[in-house]
Amino acid sequence: MNVFPLSPVDYIFTGVGSQPITFAFSYNQILDPGLLKKSLHETLNYFPILRSKLVRISETDYEFHISEEGLTFAVLESEVNFEEAGSIEQYIIPVSSIAGKPLTKITLTQTSGGSVLAVSVSHALVDGFSYFHFFSAWARICRGEPIIKPSLQRDVLLANFNKSEKIITANDIYTNCGLFYGEKRRELQSEPVHEERFFLSKDTIRSILEDTKNEPGISLTDNDIITALLWQKYIPLWSKENRNQKTYVTCPVDIRRVLSGLPRNYFGCALSFGTAAINFNGLLEASIGELAILVRNSIRKVKNDYILRSFGTLESLRKQKGLDAMEEIHLRHPHHGIIVTNLTRLPIRDLNFGSGAPLDFLSYVDVLAGAAVLPAENGVDIYVAHPPQ
Repeated sequence: MNVFPLSPVDYIFTGVGSQPITFAFSYNQILDPGLLKKSLHETLNYFPILRSKLVRISETDYEFHISEEGLTFAVLESEVNFEEAGSIEQYIIPVSSIAGKPLTKITLTQTSGGSVLAVSVSHALVDGFSYFHFFSAWARICRGEPIIKPSLQRDVLLANFNKSEKIITANDIYTNCGLFYGEKRRELQSEPVHEERFFLSKDTIRSILEDTKNEPGISLTDNDIITALLWQKYIPLWSKENRNQKTYVTCPVDIRRVLSGLPRNYFGCALSFGTAAINFNGLLEASIGELAILVRNSIRKVKNDYILRSFGTLESLRKQKGLDAMEEIHLRHPHHGIIVTNLTRLPIRDLNFGSGAPLDFLSYVDVLAGAAVLPAENGVDIYVAHPPQ
């Protein structure tokens, strides 16, 4: 199959300002480019959609077309060691999810201290689960080991959703999808983004959990606590105080374990979004536990009916207003919101191409006013991309 249709959620990651998934991993050994290319060729037999370009077929639709130009692999040299790199752009320029451009880029950079392997993939093609499914499968094939084969069956995400006859509004997008609509997205930053990285210990998270009174039937997670902390810490820094202004936190949710009929090994973007809200004054006065309960409740509502309604709403908007409308959808409120992505299950140890797992990594946090929660020993590392002041 050389052509794949897009699902409704894929479309929100297309066009100007769409966000790719991009990581760079540092190895203390020199990776053999010939071996990497050979094993990549074999891996793409299972993940052919990664060699895709977007092709516009109508005013409302794209298709993924497999092409030799859909994936690029470059081998470079650099005198800058990983520890000295100022940003991930030192090793790779992230992909742009626009028509005619490659949707996957891979760069191997040889340094005096080893190798840096960077991979950028359009978020329309993958979510975090699928990105690392491919990456770890590539490493396993390079080591001569079997892989978990992906499912490319997209039928469940392409069902005949109940489309709305009425004009879709910004309120519909928020209520039904947990997203925000009506303002053109900015282009991806060409200038450096102010990023912050800090460590949060497991003991700190557990201490807050123990002090939190759960509501009946609600069991809070570490991620609920972390998300609540970030919400309360950063929104007051980024927004002008207005007691009545609502503030928002958005959490992407992997729907493979939620949506009926969707294979657990589905390869693609299988996300829905839970968004919690509270006014500015309430955000300042609430306990972390109270905010964490709001976060948990927003995620709990992402069930089968919600997902189908969300997809139907996105499909209706696109059919009514065309592809350009997708460039007005925001994953977080563009003025009073933060999006927090949990990547604590990132399988670093699996990214072993025969000479050991990577020692460190950089991620591309391109959603301004966004945070990524990443694994660390005895806690988590948190990347925050600050909005321009």
